[in-house]
Amino acid sequence: MSASTDIRRRELADFLRSRRERITPEQVGLPRGARRRTPGLRREEVAQLSAVGVTWYTWLEQARDIQVSAQVLDAVARTLMLDPTERAHLFVLAGLPDPAPGSDCPYLTPSLLEVLERMEPLPACVMNSRYDILAYNRGYGWLVDDLDALPPEERNILWLIFTNPDWREAVVDRDQVIRRCTAQFRAAMAEHVAEPVWKLQVKRLQQVSEEFREVWSEHEVIRPSSTTKRFLNKRFGLLNMLHTSMWLGQRSGSRMVVYTPLDEETRERLDRLHAFALAQEDARRTPRRKAQPVAERRPVAV
Repeated sequence: MSASTDIRRRELADFLRSRRERITPEQVGLPRGARRRTPGLRREEVAQLSAVGVTWYTWLEQARDIQVSAQVLDAVARTLMLDPTERAHLFVLAGLPDPAPGSDCPYLTPSLLEVLERMEPLPACVMNSRYDILAYNRGYGWLVDDLDALPPEERNILWLIFTNPDWREAVVDRDQVIRRCTAQFRAAMAEHVAEPVWKLQVKRLQQVSEEFREVWSEHEVIRPSSTTKRFLNKRFGLLNMLHTSMWLGQRSGSRMVVYTPLDEETRERLDRLHAFALAQEDARRTPRRKAQPVAERRPVAV
């Protein structure tokens, strides 16, 4: 065992112990009992609730050199009620990909969501390297059609441009766009090639799109860059825009994407699109309902 691996195992053991000791029996539906001396949960209780062996979990907290699977670590993370940041830290210490990272993004803070709204009337969104649309403002929500109306699992750029009829029709230069997006996705996947959520996304697209299967088989790779994007909005006409990415973390991680107009006609159309989006939002509110906070109004995609 290398020195760095040994240190990481000890950090993992200490982290698990600290998280275990903060959980009370009542939080997980267990009786406290009169003779309990251990702060928080006992090791055997964590093992039982996680459906793992007591000896295995004990060795894990003792920093023993044992095999740890992502699925078992996932069960332990749920038992210990780890928040998204703690969960990510756990899997990093274990040197394993998270099998169920969900849609949470550590960068989706209230301040960032306000920045998205302040960008209006410019369309803007936050997406991850899998092209999941994690948050968006009104302009982006109506860039093609009502994005709020789509199920969360369909709010993914690759899924939309390959399978959604409205997006297939609205994206100008679509052949170039699908090849560029697929190549960028493949390049990003190199760092996540063993992660189930990435493999599932590829499998899902291959099952429904012969076009994706063909493009994917070409093994093209490119890095993201600022490019010109054109959308044919069915209400407001052609939108000529520059697509700019502002990275929120690692180069291959989450980013804010902003579309800026390339001509005055597009600028005027984006203003009209924004006014339309505001009107649609007002129409959806009931008379007695207060305006939703930005975080609630911008659904997060899975």
